Amino acid sequence: MNTYSSYKDSGIEWIGEIPSGWRIEKLKYIGNLYGGLTGKSGKDFNNEDNPYNKPFIPFTNIFNNVYISSNHFQYVNIKPDERQNRVIKNDLFFLMSSEGYEDLGKSSILISEIDELYLNSFCKGYRVNTDDVNPLFVNYQLLGNTHRKLISIEGKGFTRINLRQDKLKNTYMFIPPLQEQQQIVDYLDKKTSKIDKLIEKTEQKIELLKEQRTSLINTTVTKGLDPNVEMKDSGVEWIGDIPSGWGVKPLKYVAEYNLSSLGNNTDPEYKLNYLEISDVDSLGNIKKPTKYTFSKSPSRCRRIVQKDDIIISTVRTYLKSIGFIKNEVKDLICSTGFCVITPNKTIIIPSILFYMVRMESFISTVISSSVGVSYPSINSDKLVGVKILIPPLQEQQQIVDYLDLETSKIDKLVNIESKRINLLKEYRQSLISEVVTGKVDIRSEVLV
Repeated sequence: MNTYSSYKDSGIEWIGEIPSGWRIEKLKYIGNLYGGLTGKSGKDFNNEDNPYNKPFIPFTNIFNNVYISSNHFQYVNIKPDERQNRVIKNDLFFLMSSEGYEDLGKSSILISEIDELYLNSFCKGYRVNTDDVNPLFVNYQLLGNTHRKLISIEGKGFTRINLRQDKLKNTYMFIPPLQEQQQIVDYLDKKTSKIDKLIEKTEQKIELLKEQRTSLINTTVTKGLDPNVEMKDSGVEWIGDIPSGWGVKPLKYVAEYNLSSLGNNTDPEYKLNYLEISDVDSLGNIKKPTKYTFSKSPSRCRRIVQKDDIIISTVRTYLKSIGFIKNEVKDLICSTGFCVITPNKTIIIPSILFYMVRMESFISTVISSSVGVSYPSINSDKLVGVKILIPPLQEQQQIVDYLDLETSKIDKLVNIESKRINLLKEYRQSLISEVVTGKVDIRSEVLV
């Protein structure tokens, strides 16, 4: 790609030079921020029978899209005399709170005409009020690496990271001539759509691999490795027939649970490694624990975890946060949102129990037994009452060896495709940043 023929000093140290025909403005001088819904309670949302239902943009719509999707609105009760900020075409929206810095301040823009539309209360809306600034260009600039990093470092918080609106309003924007802004938007629309299609295809491939992995586990831990083995009725409808030499027992008969926890009298300076529910993904992968001293740790940091334990999330069970502690980790503590399962190794091998509790049928039973709509949960006593299969010990080891080998092959393929997605996303971010900050000149590019 070409660079601009001449550059000038922006007057801002960290920005450096910008193309000669461009200028720098703070976000607050080219538009206005406004708030989302106010004064609403849970009963006002998603009530299908309410005659005053109006669509609003949920935060997930902003998080997942460059352009707001009209297929992903939710509904809220708005009475005719209410004073709420309405959303209009070309408004931008920001995530003002996030669990991590990388998502903080993420923006999206509405490009559709909607008669009456509102914004959720956790985000901010932004309306460009300057004739020589294209809102679509502003949105792309805010999505580039330069501005994503600039905004994220302004976040403050502990369990959630929050962005102050004065920090957002003082964000510097690069402003080229209006015609050039549209050229950049057109160029990036074309280029990013190609990248997005590649990402989508790769994600579909990963989903197929995950389905293959799940099917392999489900079949093997319910039917065994011998296709000709004699079968019998398990006596449990969702399990069906099982090999004749296998047994069926509630989980609590093969394992103990929540054996030990930290008490309030724990040394305040005790150093620990903490696992939160979000640290365990739907495939059972576990992130590196966060280091704390007891006095600075979250109040839910209590359950003691040892090697060969299995941790099963009892809240938001649909997330399938189930992990296996394969290796010894000193002073490992997890959230009280987990049920810590300690297998009885004379009855069941920890590895096969992990495969058992990751079966779709087991997870579905846990989910259906959970209580609550937005935050479904199950208590540990009920969780360990769910039945599992118990093959003979020798056969358990054979199954574990087979599944470890076969799932590792699939996991390697998933890892390769996941890295490909990350590289595509990094390239996408880098491309946007280079174009919207004037590092490259795309005006001579031919758009088909």
